[in-house]
Amino acid sequence: MPSLPRPSENRHITLPARQATVAAETDVLVVGGGPAGLGAALGAAEAGARVILAERYGFLGGNATAALVMPLMSFHTQAGEFERTGTLNLLPDDHGPGHPVIGGALRKLLERLVAVEGAIAPSRDTGFVVPFDPEAFKLAALELLDEAGVQFLFHAFASDVMRSPDGEVEGVVFETKSGPVVIKANSVVDGTGDGDVAARAGAAYDMGRDEDDLVQPMTLMFRMGEFERAAFENYVREHPGQWRGVHGLWELVEKASRAGELDLKREDILFFGTPHGRELSVNSTRVTHVSGIDVFDLTHAEWQSRKQMAQITAFFRKYVPGFEESYPIQSGVQVGVRETRRIIGDYTLTGDDLLSARRFSDVIARGTYPVDIHNPTGKGTVLRKIPEGEAYDIPLRALLPRNVDRILTAGRAISGTHEAHSSYRVMPIAMATGQAAGVASALAAKNHRSPREVPVDLIQQELMRQGANLGDQELV
Repeated sequence: MPSLPRPSENRHITLPARQATVAAETDVLVVGGGPAGLGAALGAAEAGARVILAERYGFLGGNATAALVMPLMSFHTQAGEFERTGTLNLLPDDHGPGHPVIGGALRKLLERLVAVEGAIAPSRDTGFVVPFDPEAFKLAALELLDEAGVQFLFHAFASDVMRSPDGEVEGVVFETKSGPVVIKANSVVDGTGDGDVAARAGAAYDMGRDEDDLVQPMTLMFRMGEFERAAFENYVREHPGQWRGVHGLWELVEKASRAGELDLKREDILFFGTPHGRELSVNSTRVTHVSGIDVFDLTHAEWQSRKQMAQITAFFRKYVPGFEESYPIQSGVQVGVRETRRIIGDYTLTGDDLLSARRFSDVIARGTYPVDIHNPTGKGTVLRKIPEGEAYDIPLRALLPRNVDRILTAGRAISGTHEAHSSYRVMPIAMATGQAAGVASALAAKNHRSPREVPVDLIQQELMRQGANLGDQELV
């Protein structure tokens, strides 16, 4: 195996002590520039805080741009319409019914993207998902931060927290080309996706499913160009049942597999349209039994997924009508990671909470995306829909790491079970929990408190002022 093997656990050396540059002090420090971090930075800035966002890459967007997780999944009630059979319709021209349950920062981003033709507005024909262009996403995110007055530091990987003499977290240490850098803050929003900052601060966490601790598989996504829509639609019409909305091609997969030309690790081919008519976003690689917080597993996943990508692109060109002249335009900067740490909070969201569309008086965000568990051991995906026309609440308590102050989690690292995580991990919900974490952090700084001490009703009032959707139930 070409990837570096994991070393023996008893091989360690002691590194010398070092100094770090204190780069800045701020009210709110947001770690991670993905959807959760963007929501947090925008929410905190609009609430009046001084905000710095630190990001490991040289661009914003996180999984949306680095891992090419395209499109944004549905944040509307009555989702799932995309699973209709019949003619492929990737570029709808109508905006049919559907009730969004997320607004605020997400709405600002989508309005910006649609205005520059960098995204397609959600509609019934897209199943209320939002196809977008990752380059347009990067620029729109940067513009929104600029306009909000958010400062940022790129090429900065969070490696540790800094504590005061009495043990309180008062900043984060970043590894950079300029050496270690510290940013001090009244409170920190962990938008790393992996709960890196909260874990370094001592927060407890869970990983994987209860029976064996296995997490959902990783996927390298990629974009294919020179797609001939008419030829593919002819194939779909002539082979009913072989394409259902965004996935299928079972007969062709079986034929290529029998010929020894394809070893597909998931159960079918899955791809989505983009704002460009001759381009598709492909989500068909799958790497199991790997951990996204283990550098050796990540290395293995990159190696495996790129080998799978080569097989899949060759399969498209040889077997699938409409792909004869197609080619891969771009793959993710890194493999896409669905699940790692779930930081244990003051409340743990459960699958039952989601599937019963449970309401909470301390709601700070809502979701409608199904429970969507990609098999941690191989083929197969479990889908369980939220009740029709309903949404579930996410309580503030799920963002507050148990026994840790001055840090809030946002995005897929919030407190929940393996089942619940499979829904709230998607990017629109991550952006909504991020906005809530940012608002809570800003109000904490304004009132010289820790985020846990801020009254929930003040957070809810500010979120609604910013256009967030908290439903119509009685709040705190």
